[in-house]
Amino acid sequence: MKKKKILKGIHTLYVVLLFVFFYAPVAVMVFFSFNTSKANVVWQGITTKWYVKLMGDGELWAIFGTTLLVATITTVLSTVIGTMGAIGYKNSKSKFAKLITNSIYFPIVIPEIVLAVSLFMVFNQTGISMGLPVICIGNTTICLPYVYITVKSRLVGMDPSIEEASLDLGADRLYTLFHITIPQIIPGITAGAFMAFSLSLDELIVTSFLADAGTTTLPMKVYSMMKKGISPEINALTTIIFGVSVSALLLYLLVDGIRSYRVVRHKVRVRDL
Repeated sequence: MKKKKILKGIHTLYVVLLFVFFYAPVAVMVFFSFNTSKANVVWQGITTKWYVKLMGDGELWAIFGTTLLVATITTVLSTVIGTMGAIGYKNSKSKFAKLITNSIYFPIVIPEIVLAVSLFMVFNQTGISMGLPVICIGNTTICLPYVYITVKSRLVGMDPSIEEASLDLGADRLYTLFHITIPQIIPGITAGAFMAFSLSLDELIVTSFLADAGTTTLPMKVYSMMKKGISPEINALTTIIFGVSVSALLLYLLVDGIRSYRVVRHKVRVRDL
C-alpha cells in the first residue's frame, strides 16, 4: 500500500509538472499583458491601457487580419483536400495507394527550413510572384498531412456496414458521401480543421520565405520586434487570441458531448424497445 501511494504521488507530481511546463508561459504572457511597465521583465502594477491602445492600433490589426485570412484559406484548403484524400484512400484499390499515403507524411518529417527553401525555389523558378496566394499554398502543404491523418484515423474506426447499407438501399455514392460518410467523421474533420488553423496562425519559417515586401503576418511582426523588445500590445493581442481559441475548444467539446449523449440515449431507447 505504501509503494502504491508513493507511485501515485509521483504520477500526480509528474502530471502537475507537465501542466506547469505547458501553461506557465501562457500564464506569464497573460499576466504581463496587464503590466503598467512597457518592459516585459518588471512588474509595476495592473492596467488595461495596452488593450485600449491595441484597439486603436490599425497597423497591428491589419497584420492580424492578414494572418487570419491566410489561416482561414489554409484551413479550408487543407480540410477539403485532406478529407477527400482520406476518403479516397479508404475506397481506393490502386497498388500505388500505400505509396501515396506514405508520401503525405513527408511535410511532417522534413524540417520546415528545407520545405521553405524548396517551395521558394519552385515558385521562383516558375516565375510565380511571392505573396498571399503563395503563402496559402505553402501553409496548406504543412497543414494538409495533419488533417489527412486525423480524418483517416476517424475513418478507420467507422463501421463500413453503414455505407454498405446505404448503397444497398439504392443511394448512389455521392449521396452516401454527403449524408452518411461525412456526418460520421465530422469530429475528425473538425479536429483536423482546428489543428490546421492553429498551425497556420503561428507559421513563421515558410511564410517568411514566401512573403513579398508588402505582406506581413503576426509571427513575422513579433519576430521582427525581438531585438527591440516585444510590446505589451502583442501580449494583449495574443491573450485575446488564446481566450478565443480556448472558448472555441470548450464550445466544440460541449457540442460534441451533447451529441454523444444524444447518441447514447437513442441507443438505450432502441435497446429498450
